[in-house]
Amino acid sequence: MSPRRTPHPPDYQRLFEALPIPMLVLDASLVMIAMNDAYLRVAGATREELLGRTPMAAFPDNPDDPAATGVRNLTRSLHAVLDTGRPDTMALQRYDVQTGPGGAFEERYWSPVNVPLLDSEGRVTYVLHRVEEVTEFVRLRGEGDRASAETRAGAELRTQVGRLEADLIARAAEVQDANQRLHDVIAELAEVNTELSTATTALREQQQAKDRFIATLSHELRNPLAAIRAALDLLSLDLPGGHPALGVLDRQAAALVRMTDDLLDSSRAHTGRLTIVRQPLDLREVVQSVTADLRPDFTQGERTLAVATPQEPVPVDGDRVRLAQLLGNLLSNAFAYTRPGATVTVSLTATAGQVLLAVRDNGMGFDPAGTEHLFDVFARALPSGPAGAGFGPEGAAPGGLGLGLGLVRSVAELHGGSVSAHSEGPGTGAEFRVRLPLRTAPPPEGGQPVRGAGEQAAGRAPLRVLVIEDNADLAASYQDLLERQGNQVALAHTGRAGLAAAQERPVDLVLCDIGLPDLGGHEIARRLRRHPRRDRMRLIAVSGLSQQADRERSLRAGFDAHLVKPVTRAELEAALAGWDRRP
Repeated sequence: MSPRRTPHPPDYQRLFEALPIPMLVLDASLVMIAMNDAYLRVAGATREELLGRTPMAAFPDNPDDPAATGVRNLTRSLHAVLDTGRPDTMALQRYDVQTGPGGAFEERYWSPVNVPLLDSEGRVTYVLHRVEEVTEFVRLRGEGDRASAETRAGAELRTQVGRLEADLIARAAEVQDANQRLHDVIAELAEVNTELSTATTALREQQQAKDRFIATLSHELRNPLAAIRAALDLLSLDLPGGHPALGVLDRQAAALVRMTDDLLDSSRAHTGRLTIVRQPLDLREVVQSVTADLRPDFTQGERTLAVATPQEPVPVDGDRVRLAQLLGNLLSNAFAYTRPGATVTVSLTATAGQVLLAVRDNGMGFDPAGTEHLFDVFARALPSGPAGAGFGPEGAAPGGLGLGLGLVRSVAELHGGSVSAHSEGPGTGAEFRVRLPLRTAPPPEGGQPVRGAGEQAAGRAPLRVLVIEDNADLAASYQDLLERQGNQVALAHTGRAGLAAAQERPVDLVLCDIGLPDLGGHEIARRLRRHPRRDRMRLIAVSGLSQQADRERSLRAGFDAHLVKPVTRAELEAALAGWDRRP
């Protein structure tokens, strides 16, 4: 036995418009939102003339007839339906209709019924206005009453009136059946709406679960990355002459950190939760800082990185971290899609109230037809033919998560700007252009300088430091780094052990993880701020949580600063700079 086929649902729009009975749909404010063809015929109007208006406004009473009650009666019936949620059958109505704009009014008679359509909570969402014109019936009945009962003409008129009455009764029964069918259709639509609502809720829960997973994954990845970063800093101290392996490890660790950041930020951008913190800045500083950080990667990869910036400041209102991320992603993309020997050029110009940041390369390029898709999540430019040779097995696109360009677009749009891409085709290179609003006033001078990777703050006295970190490898690396700088370091691997250690001995500085297994870092900060020696103690949160809201929460809890894992030696030293031991 063959399985039963599920019938396709009918086209309710066409079904409604094809009904022979004049019908009109009003919303809860009594505005006309739909009508079928039969209604338009009896009304002598078009949809464009009626949609968005109330019936009372579209069909006013005859101003020359002071006894006209059509508008008043229709209004009363419709409001009764809204108030009670029950159908209202109106008595036979005289409701004259105007013949065109500015035309004369014609005497018309109608048999209207108003039916409410309720939602799942019993509220009236729509009103179905069914109307039947009975003008001819009323005229014939009047003529029959005036005719002599003995004349043949009178008998014929009565016969015609009887036929019309029978026809009207039959049509009323058809209307009732149609109303029932429409009620069934509405019930089916309500079920579909419930199913859609359930599906929407399920999708929302899945999205939330995915966001939680990505956030947890990114946070968990930061702990081992922080330990790797700290171990690399220790190795660089042990090998002052350098070692080729250190450069490899450093670049790959930086790539893992960048992918971790992109993974988390892409999820935030997709759900509209990516934020920026604006401040006046000179975009030249961002360009110079990012290109200086990435130049060793380009040199090691046998690529040339050229930078062109103007002599005068390029002021913007922007988030320094996010704009650096934007340029870093564009440069990483250019590196990935070029071969050794290629040239990548970064140029910055300011004209006509806007800033143009361009990254050009002479690499594999892309098909112009796929330009818009380059900025989609998980999208990558695919090589075509010989132009793609050398980029991977069988000319495959370079690896990566396909998140960088999507983040570039999100960051540009959050700054009120835009990003575009251009290529003449495979093998011709590519150019990405970011346009941002130019700030009218220059950024204040004396802004905070960007500390380079090799800089260290000088003139700081040794500190008594307490490290509260549950990752033993990371805690040991922090201890080694800090002790090599002359500091006295104590370790605690739980929150309660950290609180006990802070009470047993004087502490100048506490480096505290936020996600500890027994007691959260924020609670530790609140308790330490109640410590008798709190005025001599500085607290730094070290966490995988990187949002501005996370930083603000740490400050509210009592931390003096919030560092995001993995923390480099330079960042750690910069945070400690100037925090001398106090008596």
